[in-house]
Amino acid sequence: MTGKLTVTRASLEAEFSSLCRNFDDDFKNVLLSNGFAVFPGFCDVHVHFREPGFSYKETVVTGSRAAAHGGYTAVCTMPNLDPVPDSREHLDAVLAPIRQSDTGVNVLPYGALTVGEAGEVPADLEATAPDVVAFSDDGRGVQSESMMRSLMERCAALGKILSAHCEDNSLLRGGYIHDGDYARAHGHRGIPSESEWGPIRRDLRLAKETGCAYHVCHISTKESVALIRAAKAESVNVTCETAPHYLILDDGDLREDGRFKMNPPLRSPADREALLEGIRDGTIDMIATDHAPHTAEEKSRGLAGSAFGVVGLEVAFPALFTKLVKEGICSLDDLIALLAWNPRTRFGIPLDGAYTVWDLGAEAPVDPASFLSMGRATPFEGTVFSGVCVLTARAGRILYRNNERKSVHTV
Repeated sequence: MTGKLTVTRASLEAEFSSLCRNFDDDFKNVLLSNGFAVFPGFCDVHVHFREPGFSYKETVVTGSRAAAHGGYTAVCTMPNLDPVPDSREHLDAVLAPIRQSDTGVNVLPYGALTVGEAGEVPADLEATAPDVVAFSDDGRGVQSESMMRSLMERCAALGKILSAHCEDNSLLRGGYIHDGDYARAHGHRGIPSESEWGPIRRDLRLAKETGCAYHVCHISTKESVALIRAAKAESVNVTCETAPHYLILDDGDLREDGRFKMNPPLRSPADREALLEGIRDGTIDMIATDHAPHTAEEKSRGLAGSAFGVVGLEVAFPALFTKLVKEGICSLDDLIALLAWNPRTRFGIPLDGAYTVWDLGAEAPVDPASFLSMGRATPFEGTVFSGVCVLTARAGRILYRNNERKSVHTV
């Protein structure tokens, strides 16, 4: 589906360099005169576009527009939909709005690992494999070790990545924020860190035994970083992602507001520091947004009652550029690897002539009213970040243009 065998970092960088060399003189002059930066189109391997089944939260069209606004030209959509893409028939229902959207963003769906993501009956992986980017039951952890082993063996045989939402349901006990200082001080039920790192420990052992290409979704704990670092040292075929909010915020930043509620939750300062170290030493391969839109009403019920999930596509790059690059956590080149080269290489997603133009010198507060996503809930609301998207294009087509900078055109 994605040309995986030919997608290497060297080939991607060569294509991007050729693309930039071939910009016409007028376009180059605009870039130079304004001091704009040009990057390869970003790639997010973890988004929720909610269609079919939940289009009152987001659609393929609105999600794609939000992606382009944030500089993303390729996104991988998670399968917690209605119907869940666990069979050929159900996958066709998921593919229909993608094929009809015509937004120019490369939208690549995941297939489900189990029927209904219920963890009890394996999905028809062989039937869906040709048209999915990878397999996942995101939103739910596979609880059974024997089921996970079987799924890994089948994914390995199909040459597909298994992307795991790691969560041990037996440890949740009704929790909804991190089991830490804030939860104890404010009387909230907490989610322990082991609910994440326990399944990761199990899965890394299984991945080593089965040879499965294993990817860990949205890691948030220090133990998760340490386990994955050790597994890589043993040559386990594993990659992982974290999200911007886990790198920038911790449970000390929590407020009694649904826009601070996501799963996994914001963890402790020690966890955040471990994640930053994982960025520095390369343990963390990529940053994904886990863009998860909900209605305003669903996010208005405080920490206890609101739905899990925040939006991220339109704020990710400014947040990361400001808090990681400008504060010396990583270089700009490293950030682009985390947002573009590494996810494309791991998941076999071509560049397709995609690029995005940014004014790195511009500052702006995060204003959810300006989002193109139907979701508005972000913990970064009102925060001033550096970096404003000027233009996003793919295959010679403009996907987003900042109306205040109309002089910038595509090649």
